[in-house]
Amino acid sequence: MSEHQLDDLDKQILEIIANNARIPFLEVARACNVSGAAIHQRVQKLMSLGVIKGSEFLISHDKIGYETAAYMGIYLKDPNNFRYVVDKLAEIPEVLECHYTTGKYDLFIKVLAKNNTHLLSIIHEKLQPLGLSRTETLISFKEAFRRQMPLSFDGETGNVS
Repeated sequence: MSEHQLDDLDKQILEIIANNARIPFLEVARACNVSGAAIHQRVQKLMSLGVIKGSEFLISHDKIGYETAAYMGIYLKDPNNFRYVVDKLAEIPEVLECHYTTGKYDLFIKVLAKNNTHLLSIIHEKLQPLGLSRTETLISFKEAFRRQMPLSFDGETGNVS
């Protein structure tokens, strides 16, 4: 993975837009004392470098009927099936995240369900047929907070990898 040298303006832009992805570029430009065109160019550069992956609207899942969030450690029957299982997990709409991990699990996923009954049906009807030997499930009662990673740079160099 390559490192990209970020200057002070890049860092300032990232701090601002990480807190509000919908902020107009002209407001960012005013805060940074540069032109709107300069902000637009910098954001495009940061996107092309992969520093910015995009922006998103966050949906309150419980407001649309998905009240159960669960984190599941997955044990595969055959660890050679990683790619197949990951591809199939990506097809299940209720699976929001999938991570390769160290430790006792082969994979770790985040699942949203309407309720515990729905979660059980996801496990039995969608997950178990993928070749899992077993799962360990942790149900989240409530998200305490969520945030972006605070912008940390490599000391004084400004490198981000």
